[in-house]
Amino acid sequence: MKITKSQISNLVFLILVAVLLFTPIGTQIKVFITRLIATSPTVNTISKSEQLTNYDWDLRNLEGEQLSFSSLKNKVVLVNFWATWCPPCIAEMPSLQNLYADYKEEVVFLFVSNEDTAVLEKFMEKHSYNFPVFNVFSEVPKQLVSKSIPATFLISKDGTIVIDEKGAAKWDSEEVRNTIDDLLGN
Repeated sequence: MKITKSQISNLVFLILVAVLLFTPIGTQIKVFITRLIATSPTVNTISKSEQLTNYDWDLRNLEGEQLSFSSLKNKVVLVNFWATWCPPCIAEMPSLQNLYADYKEEVVFLFVSNEDTAVLEKFMEKHSYNFPVFNVFSEVPKQLVSKSIPATFLISKDGTIVIDEKGAAKWDSEEVRNTIDDLLGN
């Protein structure tokens, strides 16, 4: 039986798809491509901004300490929902780490995942990230619920959701920094 060029190309295509979908190499390729195409998140206009109405939300950090979201009223807060297995989440993490390094004293960062503590700690150590990671301990406010990850929200001191971004973004961009500086009054 002779193999045709068409059969060879189909086989090569299937192997490439399998590598992309089912191997760590595929994850790294997806992360690389996502970083290449990521852009700065869109800042909501006043007419499109939503007001956070419910601060009744509890989280738990990796050390097991509870945080009440209501204690963050009147503060600038960045909430990022993510997972260690999510290529777009992994792709945006370096820019979020940079943003955290520069604003951790002025902005409250909440990196929220529903994964086990051991998985999260291993991921954080592997990548040398030091931002605060939390698990959800009670129902998430409806304005912050997303069916996809990553989902990131930048919330002003008065509870206005200034950025509502689904998908990977370049978080250490000048536009985001200017927006945060404006929210902080810098």
